[in-house]
Amino acid sequence: MKFEQSHIKRGDQVKIICGKEKGKTGKVLAVYPKRERVLIEKLNMVKRHRKPSQQFKQGGIIEKEAPLHWSNVMVMCGKCNKPVKVKCKLIDKKQSRVCAKCGELLDTVK
Repeated sequence: MKFEQSHIKRGDQVKIICGKEKGKTGKVLAVYPKRERVLIEKLNMVKRHRKPSQQFKQGGIIEKEAPLHWSNVMVMCGKCNKPVKVKCKLIDKKQSRVCAKCGELLDTVK
């Protein structure tokens, strides 16, 4: 099984480019690299039935976020304010993520 490096990180602002939530933006809560999926705050909500337990005394139907495949989302650039592809560049001997359109620095990876 190959593990691919993700272009998306926790805390990024992303836009969904296909599916039922197409066009909506949100903040990434978690990235699952082995499954190639991302969890986005208050998007792709699903309903799950929960039995009463110690943690959930009431039980019932609970709404929660479901993960999306990371190919269905694009990172939003703060300067362009548009969804963009991400390039990796060496800046000061450190690998950094950069906006492919305007060259704005997104963050330093390592």
